[in-house]
Amino acid sequence: MTDISPQNDLRTRAEAHLRDLAGPNAVLRPDQWTAIEALVVKRKRALVVQRTGWGKSAVYFVATALLRAAGAGPTVIISPLLALMRNQIDAAAKAGVHAATINSSNVDDWDRVRDDVAAGSVDLLLVSPERLNNLEFREAILPGLAKDAGLIVVDEAHCVSDWGHDFRPDYRRIRDLLDGLPEDTPVLATTATANARVSHDVAEQLGSDTLVLRGTLERESLSLAVVRTPDAPTRLAWLAERLRELPGSGIVYSLTVAGAEQTAEYLREQGHEVRAYTGKTDADERLLAERELLDNRVKALVATSALGMGFDKPDLGFVVHLGAPSSPVAYYQQVGRAGRGVDRAEVILLPGKEDTDIWAYFASMAFPPERIVTSALSLLTEPMSVPQLETHLDLSRSRLDMMLKVLDVDGAVRRLPRSKWEATGNPWVYDAERYARIAGERRAEQDAMLAYLDTTECRMAYLRGQLDDPQAAPCGRCDNCTGTRVEAGVSEAAAEAARGRLYKPGAEIAPRRMWPSGLGELGLSGKIKPESQAAEGRALAPNLYVGWGQRIRSLVEPDAPDGELPDDVLGALLELIKGWGIGRPGAVASMASGRRPELLASAGRRIAEVGRVPYLGSLAYRAGSPGSQFNSARRVSAVWGTLTVPEELAAALPEVRGSVLLIDDVVDTRWTLTVAARLLREAGAEEVVPLALALAG
Repeated sequence: MTDISPQNDLRTRAEAHLRDLAGPNAVLRPDQWTAIEALVVKRKRALVVQRTGWGKSAVYFVATALLRAAGAGPTVIISPLLALMRNQIDAAAKAGVHAATINSSNVDDWDRVRDDVAAGSVDLLLVSPERLNNLEFREAILPGLAKDAGLIVVDEAHCVSDWGHDFRPDYRRIRDLLDGLPEDTPVLATTATANARVSHDVAEQLGSDTLVLRGTLERESLSLAVVRTPDAPTRLAWLAERLRELPGSGIVYSLTVAGAEQTAEYLREQGHEVRAYTGKTDADERLLAERELLDNRVKALVATSALGMGFDKPDLGFVVHLGAPSSPVAYYQQVGRAGRGVDRAEVILLPGKEDTDIWAYFASMAFPPERIVTSALSLLTEPMSVPQLETHLDLSRSRLDMMLKVLDVDGAVRRLPRSKWEATGNPWVYDAERYARIAGERRAEQDAMLAYLDTTECRMAYLRGQLDDPQAAPCGRCDNCTGTRVEAGVSEAAAEAARGRLYKPGAEIAPRRMWPSGLGELGLSGKIKPESQAAEGRALAPNLYVGWGQRIRSLVEPDAPDGELPDDVLGALLELIKGWGIGRPGAVASMASGRRPELLASAGRRIAEVGRVPYLGSLAYRAGSPGSQFNSARRVSAVWGTLTVPEELAAALPEVRGSVLLIDDVVDTRWTLTVAARLLREAGAEEVVPLALALAG
């Protein structure tokens, strides 16, 4: 690498690159130049905490151009979202920087990209943090990148910290990467959403000599407001009536996948051009949705937090939240998508009564308790795959993956070829105090979010205060500062239409067709025989949070008394059956239940009575309900051999002409229904059609 040019000449060239990126009148901000100089000239490590739209990406694009001109190796950016990577590749080209990416969506391109990097034709390589936890990438690709990199960039660096609102276990691998860098490799970490605690934590991990540049978090274009509505139908009606009035195009955030999909569907029915965007959306559909929003071909994307960090649309005119995120920091990060290149953007939050229940659900996905982690480590004295572990540990797949990533980074387990894991034998202690502190911080964030809804102070100042911005001051634009409230009322027709949509009965229950892995000892593997499968079923509610879901939740929550099925729920179930088109069943049976046997039995009896078909009774458990399990293998193991068809019910099945309608309360994994259908069909049922009160999602 050649010597860097004198400072004045370097700044002149830096601003020339900036103008290529941002336009002919662009000038470097003082802190932008300070950061660039620290990276390019002094070869230091720097943390830049600046608001969205300030120009953090310009720092690493310009620094990359200068370093590459001096003969340095390529810049490696660790970037958390594919949407962010796509935006950065487009932006880099404007600055004369050739960018490429290695991520889970372009595995077929990896060899070509590696060859291009080796040939020197790639100036900037973007990788996801998940790649750092991929064995092949870590062993075959990463060492060379770390050795030859001219600059390492950690984007959205708050994810490194346990205290960051979007902490990711994969980001902890970055510490190992940084420790292995040549001493003079500059490192830049950037974020817009770090309070003092997170900033200190990240800077400490970068090194004691880290330059920290922290600016004001004021966003002059954002106009914040909170709109209180009495219920979910009114909230949806408000959005349907007001969406066209909102400026430009924007994002509507939902707390759940089901909520985003349901909202997008309803808005399209009402004539709005919108698309759903969630973690379940196909990768190609996500790319199309992003492009349509960027080109203003849709009014909005109805999204979960999957559309968050780094999505760059300068003229985004509004962000509306149907339901409050669980922390002011997360909220600030999401609303920061709006108003980067316009004078005014509307930011409106419509909280829901179900928000705290949704927060509690996501909080339950935290790091597992000590007994489960200890059990996992004892099991992994022999190499095991994740499906094998699932048969022993009562964790969902996502929680199990997260636990293994944390233990891997901590050195307690290691990933082996062929997707297996084993314990390393290194000392490891369950840090209960740390996990309790993190949980406590999360609860404090939730309390702070609830306080945001009720504050009479400036809303922007409140958010900036939560991020420890010392310059926080009244914005003069929010509903509290101006005293101007966003009208919460909706027309009666709009409210009725939204209520009809949210209370429209029916969500599909797809039949299971394959047994989970690792159940060979039960004689279960591979495909489920067609003659043993359930038919496609239906649930009254798609989740437990809106519409009929809220009503069902009041019946099935742990402290709810067991009793007869209420008339309104019966009516909705009958409406669902009528519109379903399955014809009259031959008989009705109900699922076994440890908590709500009367609720299910009464539902079965009353539906059979209206349909004038026999009610055959309930399935049963041999030794009490097996309780809740959180993964497929454990659920099948729990109910297999425990769930039974009583003699009287079994004796009646061969006489039934037609299907058996099987009534259940809340369906989660679908495995109890799957086992029940197999038992009923083996006992003589021609077909088993599930009907549930709700899905658990």
